[in-house]
Amino acid sequence: MDERRVMSIVNNDGSVEKVEIVVSFKFKDTGMEYVVYTKNEKDANGNVTVYVSNIDRNAETPKLLGVSSDAEWSRIKDVLRELSKEV
Repeated sequence: MDERRVMSIVNNDGSVEKVEIVVSFKFKDTGMEYVVYTKNEKDANGNVTVYVSNIDRNAETPKLLGVSSDAEWSRIKDVLRELSKEV
């Protein structure tokens, strides 16, 4: 059975959009939590576009934040590489 996980995100303009969660993970050493999701858009080469956001759970409603540093991106890319090997 193919169970897709879907979440709703509220855009800056207040519109709500449903997206599909690809994977979520948390770094144990920093406690930083991330979600990789897609809107099932395809680029010019036919590849599905994915987005990565840092999850901030300090507010009443969790917020998706951008990735703020090259070091953070490097660690995220390492996780994604490992996950792609498992598929």
